[in-house]
Amino acid sequence: MWHGRAVTVAMSVAVVAAFALSTERTYTQSGYGPNDAPNPYKFDYGWAKLPKGRTWGAVVGVAIDRDGKSVWTFDRCETADDCSKSTLDPIMKFDSSGKLAKSFGGGMFNYPHGLHIDRDDNVWVTDGRAKDNGKGHTVMKFDQDGKLLMTLGKPGVAGATQDTFNAPSDVLVAPNGDIFVADGHGGNTNNRIVKFTKDGKYIKEWGRKGSGPGEFDTPHRLAMDSAGRLFVADRSNNRIQVFDQDGKYLLEWKQFGRPSGLFIDKNDILYVADNSPDELNPPYKSGIRIGSVKDGIVKAFILESVEVNGLEAVAVDDAGNVYGGYTNTLNFRRWVPKRVAQR
Repeated sequence: MWHGRAVTVAMSVAVVAAFALSTERTYTQSGYGPNDAPNPYKFDYGWAKLPKGRTWGAVVGVAIDRDGKSVWTFDRCETADDCSKSTLDPIMKFDSSGKLAKSFGGGMFNYPHGLHIDRDDNVWVTDGRAKDNGKGHTVMKFDQDGKLLMTLGKPGVAGATQDTFNAPSDVLVAPNGDIFVADGHGGNTNNRIVKFTKDGKYIKEWGRKGSGPGEFDTPHRLAMDSAGRLFVADRSNNRIQVFDQDGKYLLEWKQFGRPSGLFIDKNDILYVADNSPDELNPPYKSGIRIGSVKDGIVKAFILESVEVNGLEAVAVDDAGNVYGGYTNTLNFRRWVPKRVAQR
């Protein structure tokens, strides 16, 4: 359905560029097919410079530093799914030119997963598996230099109590300091959101396995908009669920595909990484769908090829550059707005 009026939704630079390049009309949620929205970005090959001899593992976490231009990554130590025997640093920070600025965390993780930078520039990560080494099933908070400040969960212990996790997938810190953990990663793990105070004291939880409102099947990522609503990538249910901070169910969206990664920028633009290389949610293809949290309308789509798949994480800097982390193909990519790229 077409509307003959100029776009008025406040979008990021790149999405506005997409409208200008394609049309000056807005769309309803059904205005584009699942894979048909325009792509306003150009792939920026080789932006991140790894140390000599270092290769990417599965880049499962990507986040933006509070300076708005530095980028943090969390990878699996040159492997697809295991850091337990590695001394490589899985947490890395790159400056705006793609140069490695710092790294830490070697030998501390089994299965890197969630990554979040809070308002005080602390680095939060999740370790989603245990082995016989006293590590895993934890949420960890570091300062910018890699000093461990807090650990939630009991290292190496899987559980569903107030002080244990089973395969925590992601963590998010609200503006007031409350901590939200997406606890569970499929199989015989948890399917809940757990809320803590800024000091790590348990407040409440909600969710169980299922497909109804407030139920989950792999709560994979978290994001929060400017209104304080909590967005959950309910991946195996092929939907995003939205809650208030007390766990009240508000709505769900399926038009963004099968969500593995979520990011909401300062303009309330939602970026969703869809990891669908095996077509688990046909006809949706793998890529990054982009729209406003105000209306849920998908207005742009970075389509991925079948050769580069496993798109797991997404983040966007203040200049509108988009970053994607990959698991299946052990990769990290950046896209720049086409108008910027053409200058």
